[in-house]
Amino acid sequence: MSNGYGKKSNSPILASVLHGPRDLRLEIRSVSDPAPHELQIAIKRTGLCGSDVAYYKNFRNGDLQAVAPLSLGHESAGVVVAMGESVQGFHIGQRVALEVGVPCDDCRTCQRGRYNLCAKMRFRSSAKSVPHYQGCLQERINHPAKWCHKIPSHVSLDSAALLEPLSVAIHAVRRSFIEQGDTVVVYGAGTVGLLVAAMAKLSGATTVLISDVDSGRVEYALHNGFATKGYINTKTSPLTELSDKLMAAKETAVDVVDIACADQPDAEGADVTFDCTGKEICIQAGLYTTRPGGQLVMVGMGTPIQTLPVSAAHLREIDIIGIFRYANTYATGIKILSSGVLPCLDNMVTHRFQGLDAVPKAFEVAGRTVDHEGSLVLKVVIET
Repeated sequence: MSNGYGKKSNSPILASVLHGPRDLRLEIRSVSDPAPHELQIAIKRTGLCGSDVAYYKNFRNGDLQAVAPLSLGHESAGVVVAMGESVQGFHIGQRVALEVGVPCDDCRTCQRGRYNLCAKMRFRSSAKSVPHYQGCLQERINHPAKWCHKIPSHVSLDSAALLEPLSVAIHAVRRSFIEQGDTVVVYGAGTVGLLVAAMAKLSGATTVLISDVDSGRVEYALHNGFATKGYINTKTSPLTELSDKLMAAKETAVDVVDIACADQPDAEGADVTFDCTGKEICIQAGLYTTRPGGQLVMVGMGTPIQTLPVSAAHLREIDIIGIFRYANTYATGIKILSSGVLPCLDNMVTHRFQGLDAVPKAFEVAGRTVDHEGSLVLKVVIET
C-alpha cells in the first residue's frame, strides 16, 4: 500500500527500549505505512510520568510486570507525516496530541462511554496487554486517527503533551461533586496533583489546599496559582504498627483541616479530598480530612493492598471514588488550554532533554524531586 507521500513501505526508526530495570537501549525498529484509519506521527515531545519511572526502575508498575522489551512514554505530541487512505480531516504537518489508550469500541463498557475501563484496552507504554503496546519514545509511530487530537496553533507542543495528565485531572474532578465555594484538599503536588488542584479551582472551589512532603513543590503550587493554601507534611518517619500509622494520619488530617478551614466557622473538613499519591498514609489521612457526607477521590496508583480505617468512611457516609485514567477528556482539555484559564503548563516543564539517546539521563532526573544542583524537578520532557 502506498500512502502517496513518498514514504517507504517499511522505514527504519530509532527507538528507546527498556529490556529490564534501568536497562535502556537505543534500537533500530521499522515502521510501516499507516493502515487505512491511521496517522503516522513524528513524535516531538514526550513527558515522563510516575508509571514510566516505575517501569524504568523495576521493569514493572505495581502489579503490571513487563514480560518483553518495552518502549516507554505516553504523554506525547507530534506532527502528522503520513496518512492512511481512509483518514479525513487531517493534513501533513498538522500538530496533534496523542490519546494513547485504544479501546475495543465494541463492548458494553465502551458503548456506555467509559472506554477507559475497557477490558481490551491497549495503552501505550503499559505492560497490561500482551504483546505490549509500545510507547512513544520512538521517532515515529502509527496511531489511529480517532485518538489523535488536533491542537490550535497557539498551544505549544509542551502543553499538548501535558494534555495527558491534564485529562487525568479533568476526569478526577468530573467524578467528584465540587460545588461553588467548596473546600478541596489535594494530597500530592506532582504534575497530576497540581493539575487536579487547578481544575478544582476552575470548578468552583474557593479554597484549595495542596499537601506534599516536598516544600519546593508546595511553594511552586502557591506561587503559580495552582492552589490557594499549602501544607508541608513533615511526618515522614517510618512507622510499623497500624495504630501508630493511623495516629500519624489523624494528626496530619487535623493540621490540614486547621489550615484549610481556618476562616470557616464550624467547618467539619474538606468537602472533597483528592489523593494523588497512592500512598497508604495519605489515603488514611484523606479519610480523616474529609467532612461527613464528603468525598475521597483516589487518583494516585499505589500499593495494591492497603489498610484503611473504613469505619471513618462508613459512619460518616464518605464516598470513596476510584479513578483510572480518563475518558472523553481531550476535547475539553484542548478548550481549557486554548482559553488560558489555567496556570501556564509550559512552566511545569522543569527539565528538557534532547534526543532519544538522552532518555536514560532523563529518567534518572525524573525519579527525583530535586536535581543535582538542588533545583525543583517537576516535569521532565524528551524533545525529539
